[in-house]
Amino acid sequence: MQILRAIMVGDVVGDPGLQVLGQRLPHLIKELSADFVIVNGENAASGFGLTGPVLEKLFSAGADVVTGGNHIWEKREFWPVLDKEKRVIRPMNYPEGNFHRNPDDPGAVSASPGKGWVRLEKPSLHDGKTVSWLVVNLQGREFMTPLDCPFRTFDAFETGLGSPITLIEPLLDFSGKLPENLKEKLVILVDFHAESAREKESLAYYLDGRVSVVAGTHTHVQTADERILPKGTAYITDLGMTGAPDGIIGMDKKICLDRARNQVLYRMEVAAPETGGNTSVQGIIVEIDAESGKAISIKRLSA
Repeated sequence: MQILRAIMVGDVVGDPGLQVLGQRLPHLIKELSADFVIVNGENAASGFGLTGPVLEKLFSAGADVVTGGNHIWEKREFWPVLDKEKRVIRPMNYPEGNFHRNPDDPGAVSASPGKGWVRLEKPSLHDGKTVSWLVVNLQGREFMTPLDCPFRTFDAFETGLGSPITLIEPLLDFSGKLPENLKEKLVILVDFHAESAREKESLAYYLDGRVSVVAGTHTHVQTADERILPKGTAYITDLGMTGAPDGIIGMDKKICLDRARNQVLYRMEVAAPETGGNTSVQGIIVEIDAESGKAISIKRLSA
């Protein structure tokens, strides 16, 4: 049995998150013999969104793929990067009706910047054989801005039917459908960026046996419910947060308290680590059977 190991890292928040990720992720990759690394980076640039230089820091730390969420759109100057850099993805279930102007061709418009999935091939550390990794990013709808249904969006993606068809043409066979044996040749990892634990758990059971991992992001609080579901999918409700734990979900405590007490939406700022405080990288390490794509083990990380 060929065992693959994947690390998934929770939301990186601002400079404290970038700093600790750069310091500790390379050691974790080496220590855990990780074959593949996913980092959620939607809060990495000063707490909201991404920039080109920040994205490069995430890749330099060891990320193979950077996933997003509702804040991926915060910095409009980053939108062209979403179009050009395939290793950074945004939630797949944003409506195709969203159009933006292409800065390289101001007279043209196209669908929402970027893609909601990426397929990368990478040699296994175990035997050097090439492994195909498929990363999918979805966003929840409960207590969040309404989007297309993440359940139906994944179904359409998997079968090659429906609106996401234009996103997956490179994977289609001549009939216009995904090859029947495609899933057996892929390790599929899902970052579900959602507020509701119920919605996250529901999607995990819906995809059980169809993907290797469903990991929740967005709430910045690592949950203690990691497990292997009955049909072989690893699951955790939230990976947690990479940054300064001295704040409130990585943000300045005073501002968060003032917002809660006064109900005024003061601009959030990233928390600075307090004297003697610790920053940490949170996430999971999952072992996966390369042949079946089923998860064998899942363990929380907080380093």
